[in-house]
This record gives sequence, C-alpha cells and structure tokens, in this order.
Amino acid sequence: MKPYQRMTIAECNESLVEIPSEVFAFVLPHPYEKLGAPYADKSPFFVREGVRDRLLVAHETLQKICPGWKIQIFDAFRPVAVQQYMVDYTFVEVVKEKGFNSETLTETQREEILQEVYQFWAMPNLNPKTPPPHSTGAAIDVTLIDETGAIVDMGSLIDEISPRSFPNHFAESSNFAEQRYHEHRMILDRAMSSAGFKRHWNEWWHFSYGDQVWAWIMTQENPSQIFIAQYGRVHID
Repeated sequence: MKPYQRMTIAECNESLVEIPSEVFAFVLPHPYEKLGAPYADKSPFFVREGVRDRLLVAHETLQKICPGWKIQIFDAFRPVAVQQYMVDYTFVEVVKEKGFNSETLTETQREEILQEVYQFWAMPNLNPKTPPPHSTGAAIDVTLIDETGAIVDMGSLIDEISPRSFPNHFAESSNFAEQRYHEHRMILDRAMSSAGFKRHWNEWWHFSYGDQVWAWIMTQENPSQIFIAQYGRVHID
C-alpha cells in the first residue's frame, strides 16, 4: 500500500462532466483508446464537476502568464478496467525494453519490473478504500500547447518511465534547452496550482484535486491540519 492510499475518503457524489473542448485542447486520437483500452462508451475526457471548474480557473491563470496558450488534456477519467489494461501493456513494454522474454522471467525479475511500472502507474484494484486516482474523476494528465498550436516541449513524453519524468529533473541543469524544459513545467504547475491542484511527485504531467493523492500531499505540506479526500472511485457499471 502506498502512503496516500491510507487517506480517508468521504465521497461527495459529484457527477462526472465533460471537459469543455472549446476551452481546452485534447490529445486525439486518445492514446489509450488507440491502443485498444476498454473504455466502451465512456469518454476519457470527463472529470468531476468541481475538478472541471478548477480547470477553468487554471486556464484563466495560464492566459495571464502566456496569452494564447492552452492546457492540453492527455487523459482524465479512467475506468479501473482501463487502468488494468495500461498496467499490463506497460509491463510488456518494459519487458521488451530490457530485452527479456515475458515467458521466461524469474519471479525476481517480474517483481522488479512491476515495481518500476507501479512507480508511475497506480495499482488497478476495486477496493473502494484504495481507488486508482484516475478512476475517481479527480486526476488529470495534462501538458501545454502554445499560441501557434504547437506542443510545448517538457523534456520528456507523458507516461515515460524514466527519471526525466520527475517534475524537477531539469531544475539544476546548466543546459539551456533543459532549463527551458523546467521553465515550461513550472508554467504548467503555476497554472494548475493556482486552482488548487497538486502535482504528483513522480510525474510532471499528473495533477489532481480532491482525491487521496491530493489529500496526502496537502497533509505533507500542512501537517497540523487534517485533509480528507472527497472523491472516491466512480462506479460506471
């Protein structure tokens, strides 16, 4: 169990709502749907109503920092079945990258790869006390596009399993290009944090509000206060 999964959830029963496409850019075709992830008729571009409202605040802040830029939504609501699909897919990809054969992996190798995958992907489970963040409708994966519609370079791809995904990986770099990557990440974080979102410690692209990850980060930053998650897993069956 990860530390954030110990946070209490008091479900507020807010509805899932669509992220407005007239304000935000979407990554299309959706990357996980393209791979075959089982969304059925559930759009990945949905979040809880309060999260949608905070996204609009983040958009307004971004306009003050970089006029004409947009927040691009890579992924938002993710059913647990999709979480399982993507964990399995990522596991296979990591096995290939390491030059292993999935059928001949030792138990130690399998466990090491799983731990590497779970560093960036939440464990897919149906326990109501430990929902995957994206399955709550409170977590979103985002990046930026500039006023020309070009994707802003953050120095690594979303979902990349490497140290480059850590938010402050380029913070101390003396390389000009890498300094720019960090600057871009800080612009994204500034816009999102202005609306109350908290960024995941391992992923520059992952932000959430009101889920267990958010509550845990808020508790770390404010140890004298008690924070409770207001969004649990969305039941869509």
